[in-house]
Amino acid sequence: MVQSSTQGLFIVHVFVHVLPEHVAAFQQATRVNAEASVKEPGIARFDVLADRDDPTRFVLVEVYRDAAAPAAHKDTAHYQVWRDTVAPMMASPRHSQRFTNLYPGDDGF
Repeated sequence: MVQSSTQGLFIVHVFVHVLPEHVAAFQQATRVNAEASVKEPGIARFDVLADRDDPTRFVLVEVYRDAAAPAAHKDTAHYQVWRDTVAPMMASPRHSQRFTNLYPGDDGF
């Protein structure tokens, strides 16, 4: 497979494990954050996925237009509110993994 020629996208998967009693509140807070995040100029896509087998586990798929956009995202008020709101809901610390886009091309986002 040929790698995307623009190599501009910076993709992050954030893995989240929430305490069972906070699942609904986490989903609501995360939806509010995602709806604001997709309006940022540096974000091409922001998906929130729930594990089918474990309702306490989520993956946030964040597709940034360049490597500087994640830092800009973390400077937004909506991200900071989300971070502070969901921190006590965590069953374990969230962690992330970075990816390079291979297909579709960056213009497919």
